[in-house]
Amino acid sequence: MEPLRAGDPARIGRYRLLRRLGAGGMGVVFLARAPGGAIAAVKTVRSSYTDESGFRARFRREVEAARQVRSRWVVPLLDADADAETPWLATAYVPGPSLAETVDAFGPLPLASVRVLGVRVTEALQAVHGAGLVHRDVKPGNILLAPDGPRLIDFGIARAPEATALTSSGVIVGSPGFLSPEQARALGGEIGPPSDVFSLGCVLAYAASGVRPFGGGAAAGVLLRTVYEEPDPASFPDALAPLLTACLHKDPVHRPDLSRLRAALEEGTAADSAEPLDWLPAPVTRLINDRSAAVLAIGAIEPTHVSASRPSITEGAPGTAGASGTASPDAATLTAIAAARPAPGAIGRRGFLRLGSTAGLVAAGGGAWWWSTRAKPGASTPSGAGRPRPELVVAFHGDLTGASKESGKAQLNGARLAVEELNADSDRPFRLRLRTYDDGGDPGRADELAARLAKDADVLAVLGPTTDACFQATERTYTQAVMPVVSVSVGTETMSSAFDTNVFHCHAALSVTYDLLAGPCVRYLIRHVDARHVLLVDDRAQGDFAWTVCDQAERALRQNGRDATVTRVAAGKVDYGSLAAKVRSVRADAVVFTGDAARAAGLASALAADRFPGTGMATERALHPRFLTSAGAAAIGWIFTTSFTDPTARPSARAFTAAYRARFRAAPGWYAAEAYDAVLFLARACDKDGTPLTERGAIARRMPQITYDGITRTVKYEQGYGYNHDAMFEFEAVDGAFRYLGHYQEAAVS
Repeated sequence: MEPLRAGDPARIGRYRLLRRLGAGGMGVVFLARAPGGAIAAVKTVRSSYTDESGFRARFRREVEAARQVRSRWVVPLLDADADAETPWLATAYVPGPSLAETVDAFGPLPLASVRVLGVRVTEALQAVHGAGLVHRDVKPGNILLAPDGPRLIDFGIARAPEATALTSSGVIVGSPGFLSPEQARALGGEIGPPSDVFSLGCVLAYAASGVRPFGGGAAAGVLLRTVYEEPDPASFPDALAPLLTACLHKDPVHRPDLSRLRAALEEGTAADSAEPLDWLPAPVTRLINDRSAAVLAIGAIEPTHVSASRPSITEGAPGTAGASGTASPDAATLTAIAAARPAPGAIGRRGFLRLGSTAGLVAAGGGAWWWSTRAKPGASTPSGAGRPRPELVVAFHGDLTGASKESGKAQLNGARLAVEELNADSDRPFRLRLRTYDDGGDPGRADELAARLAKDADVLAVLGPTTDACFQATERTYTQAVMPVVSVSVGTETMSSAFDTNVFHCHAALSVTYDLLAGPCVRYLIRHVDARHVLLVDDRAQGDFAWTVCDQAERALRQNGRDATVTRVAAGKVDYGSLAAKVRSVRADAVVFTGDAARAAGLASALAADRFPGTGMATERALHPRFLTSAGAAAIGWIFTTSFTDPTARPSARAFTAAYRARFRAAPGWYAAEAYDAVLFLARACDKDGTPLTERGAIARRMPQITYDGITRTVKYEQGYGYNHDAMFEFEAVDGAFRYLGHYQEAAVS
């Protein structure tokens, strides 16, 4: 929720506006209070749409149709006025998150929750179809979660003009990834209730797995896969696979109707008898309670001042009370959830400081506790009593749908924890807002995003990108815009030195450059296993990365009196038998491989078959579960050098790990903890003696001046070396898992 702005009206119809809930292409949505005290969401329509021929007639017709929908699981329409100068409608306000927000924040729902979700949304769609409507946009964003069940919203009301005609052809209506093949082909009149069944099948698959059945990326590609390809089986939980497969049949005739779908979902579950507060995981229920408390805590608010030159939207407009005249009592249905108002200054429910003791907080190596240990700002500072704290915008720019999506999502999750923790501290001089942007791992898209963000004056810093290629595609744009950029998984050399020295320090990398990864390999081979003959495998599939690691390792080994041989394998198919023979021919007692997990596993298997007794080493590019599953027993004993740590094994990250598990129901992925540190480092750079820095150049200049003690490393700039040149770690493959050995200087000592 945001405060009302100076140009916002004080009232719309009979509703007094309290807050802004959001704004989109269609109009603005406000939180409002009805005359009887009930809370509602009031949606206005932009004037540009009202000028469209026939819009008001369509709006009026759809409002009347919506009034016929009667279901506990459909958010009720309370009021509307199609004839007002600015048309508007009011619905009951649901304080819970959307399904999309929930899965994004907490991960997939348990199977029992998915079944309840499916049963209730099926009932809602039966009511919609019974009123002669087809929803046409059943998606996670249009399903809100409440303690007693989900609520379906937005069934055809106040959409863009081209999206409101229920029978037009040649126009695609809906959201790619959740619409039916007949919608993707814009068949118009052929779109009926089975289309909603298909969309609901996609929604349930996504809710249960977190995976979109037809993938992500560009809309055109998603539409083509929806029409011509089968859904991703990874999106189907085993228990629901047959049912969801039927729902996603390309031919509408072969999909189950809603009655059959509901009966199948009810099998094996006590959905009908579920208690109001037990169908959702506890973290989601707590979020709903927090939001409910925030709404209930809103007291009497003075109406926004309206300039005499700009009358209120409803002034002089006929019928401002709407066709219904009074607000429906249903408006209060979801707002009377008892929840205690948080005490002033209390840590937010997801702030990880609540999960550990004070000792655990100090052990976090600094983290965000610098907010509470520095001098408190007084009334004369920007964060003084009675003054609103400014909100600084940081953009997360990463790969969330491409080949590196696992790393990108882990980084985003770690960043979210940091932002939530910071924003929960009322003593800080500002709030952070994290905006998320997905480049899909495509350098072209990354460059377009960078240009867009560089022009956005609100964006003060960027976390990302995820991949080297995307970083290289964006660095010039970001540097010329004096955009502070912090990356955690990029190992390529920066070219910032080619620009003006005033912006030289715009980029801070929490990962090391590729040439440095050779150091941990050499140290381990010399000090831990005393290797005398080392074969270095330059995997051409990895490009300059592999060449750099091998070149640096060869030089270092020779300088230390060891024999080093470099052999290259083509980017295509590898003859692992010949490579194992090469190991024998040079009498190697250690091998360093620079390829990915699949190719490293092939070499490990070949060496095991050849009874190689020496040491196998690889880099972070091979540290993936695929290596363990493909190599099997041959994986045991392999050593990996990385620029990321394992927060689950570090005492300094114990509180972070607990918070991550509670929030996302999984162990932190690679680079999650580094991203957490990156956000806190950026926040430290934005704060100068209690005064927020709101200019990119000032933040960029401050970045190399500060030292931040994080949970993964100490972030500090050193002239000639950059940031974190010594942040390298080692893992060992043991019994089907990767065991964290620690910082390479510690792990390599026998």
